[in-house]
Amino acid sequence: MNSQTKVTGVILAGGLARRMNNQDKGLVNFKGRPMISYAIAALTPMVDQLIINANRNMEQYRQFGLPVVADQTDSFDGPLAGVLTAMIYADADILVVMPCDSPLVTTEHLEKLLSTRAEQNADVAVAFDGERLHPVFLAIKSTLKNSLEAYLASGQRKIDLWLERQNMVKADFSDSPEIFMNINTMNELTALEADDND
Repeated sequence: MNSQTKVTGVILAGGLARRMNNQDKGLVNFKGRPMISYAIAALTPMVDQLIINANRNMEQYRQFGLPVVADQTDSFDGPLAGVLTAMIYADADILVVMPCDSPLVTTEHLEKLLSTRAEQNADVAVAFDGERLHPVFLAIKSTLKNSLEAYLASGQRKIDLWLERQNMVKADFSDSPEIFMNINTMNELTALEADDND
């Protein structure tokens, strides 16, 4: 990675987590640590700056010692709104984006997103598990800000549709699809903790 390219890490913690009894997923403990702490640990070694995108519990998120940035709107517009917020806030050429609830993802996985985008000179690299895209795992150029702003302003929210219109490449994680196991319910959380202890 050359020193000219500034990379900002973005942790998406802006959702409502309706299936988690509206608990804030990033703050729910996984193996005794808040889930967001795994995302912070994965991103920290590879970025120049790290920000958390959250729309509630701002004080708790600030306790991690990172800038906490809310969406431009207060209507919980989904992950793209968080990405746009980060693009506006960050002074970086590239953003590496991940959600707050994927504790199995490591620095190495995220570096693959970065390198895939760079090697293919794409505007955005998206994680692909061999069967489907995981559109909240991105390495994305901040130059897409205007396109994203226009898309959201037109009332659209679907992340996959917007990504398909960009110069996009897939980062292949078909050898480790299980890392994208995100945790949507308390039962899934308990099951994943148990699995890992076998």
